[in-house]
Amino acid sequence: MNGRMRKKKNRPKPAAPTVANAAGTAEKQAREGLVIARHGAHATIEDKEGRLHECITRRNSGPIVCGDRVLWHPARTGYGVVVAHLPRRALLSRPDPRGRPRPLCANVDHLVIVNAPSPAAQPPLNLDLLDRYLVAAELNGIQALILVNKIDEADEALQAALRAALDCYRAMDYPCLFTSAVKGTGMAALQTRLGGHTSVLVGESGVGKSSLIKALLPDLDIRVGAISAVSGKGRHTTTTTTLYHLPGGGDLIDSPGVRDFALWHVDAAALAHGFRDFRPWATQCRFRNCRHAGEAGCAVAAAAAQGSIHPRRLTSYRRILATLGQ
Repeated sequence: MNGRMRKKKNRPKPAAPTVANAAGTAEKQAREGLVIARHGAHATIEDKEGRLHECITRRNSGPIVCGDRVLWHPARTGYGVVVAHLPRRALLSRPDPRGRPRPLCANVDHLVIVNAPSPAAQPPLNLDLLDRYLVAAELNGIQALILVNKIDEADEALQAALRAALDCYRAMDYPCLFTSAVKGTGMAALQTRLGGHTSVLVGESGVGKSSLIKALLPDLDIRVGAISAVSGKGRHTTTTTTLYHLPGGGDLIDSPGVRDFALWHVDAAALAHGFRDFRPWATQCRFRNCRHAGEAGCAVAAAAAQGSIHPRRLTSYRRILATLGQ
């Protein structure tokens, strides 16, 4: 070095990456997008301008589902690439054939529980199933709307019975709405409720979810066709969980499999917390690990006996409790 100290050059610090991601430089130019549909290893992504792009998903990006906000790279030719999903507000899952959780849709903040009258049943609604959905909403921090569809098929006496069956839910501040997708009854109120939310409709087969979706999305066939054209999957996209933007604001996720998600991963304490009417009493039980299944000193059972909790709700809770882990 000829006895001289070389003078260090003041090199400029490298610019901070545009996307903070452990995967490195590949993510620097990634764009944000919304997953409109997921089919196999591919996903249909909507960019900020509302354009649709077909992308493949990386294995190391984690499970990507409808409703996810993601980072993705466009491609000049062929498919773009999803490189990561952004933090989620909520994730709805259902069990796969081996009982493991299978993510279904993300960032839902509104669960619309669709029911239909059952004139021959007492009560005229499947309230046990309704309670399961409400627990799922409570444990995921999702608002719930109880919707009774096909109200045009109920006479005055049946309508009165339906309202009576829902009285205890109204008392717990669950909103209840009566609709007829065929007659248009209550549809304007439903559109108002959905505005500003990412909603998903759940319920048994035959309650009219498809009719409600068609009424809410008059151009549904056009939208399905646009997604099919991008994905190259043809009409098979109708069997895929898909997100649609509602004309009056908000988003609606149509998922053929969402009615199957269950409470298989919930323990007794979480289940009780999912019954919001139990909460004022559950901390007063004699035993901290009380399951509210007949233990001595159970404050929840005492509240049900006194009418502070509807007795049917305690019965429903115990039925669900008996099925946990199955």
